[in-house]
Amino acid sequence: MSEEQEKGICYLVGAGPGDLGLVTLKAKECIEKCDVLVYDALSSAELVGWAKKGCELIFAGKRAADHAIPQDQINAIIVEKTLQGKIVTRLKGGDPMIFGRGGEEAAELAEAGVKFEIVPGISSTIAGPAYAGIPVTHRDHCSQLTIFTGHEDPTKGETSLDFEHLAKTPGTKVFVMGVSRLRGICAEFIKGGAAAETPIALTRWATTGKHQTVQGTLETIADVVEEKKFKSPAVAVIGNVVKEREKINWFETKPLFGKRIVVTRTREQAGGLSKRLGELGADVIELPTIRIEHPQDRQDFAESVAESHTYDWLVFTSPNGVEKFFDAFYATYQDARSLGGCRIAAIGPSTEAKIRGYRFAVDLMPERFVAEGLLEAFKNESIEHQKILWVKAEETRDVIYDGLMDQGAIVDSCLAYRTIPETSDPTGAAKQLREEGADMITFTSGSTVTNFFKMDIDWPDRCEAACIGPVTHKTFKSHCEAASIESKKHDIDGLVQAILDHFVK
Repeated sequence: MSEEQEKGICYLVGAGPGDLGLVTLKAKECIEKCDVLVYDALSSAELVGWAKKGCELIFAGKRAADHAIPQDQINAIIVEKTLQGKIVTRLKGGDPMIFGRGGEEAAELAEAGVKFEIVPGISSTIAGPAYAGIPVTHRDHCSQLTIFTGHEDPTKGETSLDFEHLAKTPGTKVFVMGVSRLRGICAEFIKGGAAAETPIALTRWATTGKHQTVQGTLETIADVVEEKKFKSPAVAVIGNVVKEREKINWFETKPLFGKRIVVTRTREQAGGLSKRLGELGADVIELPTIRIEHPQDRQDFAESVAESHTYDWLVFTSPNGVEKFFDAFYATYQDARSLGGCRIAAIGPSTEAKIRGYRFAVDLMPERFVAEGLLEAFKNESIEHQKILWVKAEETRDVIYDGLMDQGAIVDSCLAYRTIPETSDPTGAAKQLREEGADMITFTSGSTVTNFFKMDIDWPDRCEAACIGPVTHKTFKSHCEAASIESKKHDIDGLVQAILDHFVK
């Protein structure tokens, strides 16, 4: 084996059932360090964002009756990429060894003589029922669990499943990939001796914001599924444990459950807002409309940062500005004391938190987290003839510059970054929004609004907007007359609270 081949390794990784919090630390590590990420349709879309810059992304598209890449080609890809000396992560929904064909892929890798590791994940066969409020084992109902695949046609003569045996087996039965064959499966269970009134529940897109559960009996469930147009992917639970759902159904009672909400922040910043909304039960679509780039004149920016110690005040009006400034500052200076005795002002809590992350205190923050509020706060300071460095984005309004100059200060602008339209969409979020719509789209800056409307996406029917403050709200209204809300507190906490207040009345 060549030296290059020696470096190669393939990780067969379970991505869990969908909830990002159920992904293992080992799985995250494998995604972050891989050179090639081969992922399927059942993985959480956010996982792709963990891949490092330059990672080759290959969408395998595994879904029943809709395989973007056939299994034999997937096998060939992971072998080929690993033989090239690359770190390959094959990301599979749930657990790779529970009806995930992970065993076949491992065998191909073993036959090719390349290194591989198996990273188990939480299977939807366990997690799905748990999120639906159904314990697959319970001392009052059963002490045995049987898991099988519903992918096989129960009416075909060569089926490997013995439904008569399954029907007579005590305990809970769980199966996946059986929605399209549900009527036949239930009929075979009843034919095999199972009581027609045996409880059964199906959960689709388990543990995610699209989570949905239906229940009935072996005799009625097929009609329920057809009536509600219930589609795969789903996990089914058969047995008396389904009765426990009435008491312990916890996930589907969250305040934003059933609401699809779009987050338009940059890919790096979206996580915090997405997590908060997801914890409240929302189905979150991350659709970044902007991304942050270096300023056009990087030399001028570097010189401004290098001279920052000569100013009386540093003014930060965004977390992005804070990050770009201090990254450049520590690239020039090794000691935080090199900043000198200048005082620091922040426009709001998010910006303040970012500054504190660099171990600096904030001397001034307004009561209203907008430019006008910051100018009001400065009126309580004596800044006449004082030098102020305003760290900002290239396209920011001049309200702060003009206002501070009017108060007698000497103001210089430090252009730390620029906001440009996001053009990539590796998770297919734009397509999902076009096809499925949303209940609400969130905007955290005027630039997120402006660039959303450059994406050529029609505003979804009956969709509302949530804007973080008056400037963002005004920008939205200049583009669209759809119903909208504005957070009273102009930060992420305020935006989340405004959404909660709107939907939970």
